[in-house]
Amino acid sequence: MAGLGGPEIILIMVVVLLMFGGKKIPEMMRGLGKGMKEFKDAKDGLNEDPEPKQVQTIKES
Repeated sequence: MAGLGGPEIILIMVVVLLMFGGKKIPEMMRGLGKGMKEFKDAKDGLNEDPEPKQVQTIKES
């Protein structure tokens, strides 16, 4: 399997720019960065709340 070279990466970037537009790409990259950070924190066990939140239920009598 061959790696991607410079011309292929440029072509991919142009296609993405044409598909999503210049304003949407920074929003997508920001969301991707947040997702990667959350994944890394979860993988490393840096979750500040180690126990899952429990939902309180009201029992009707």
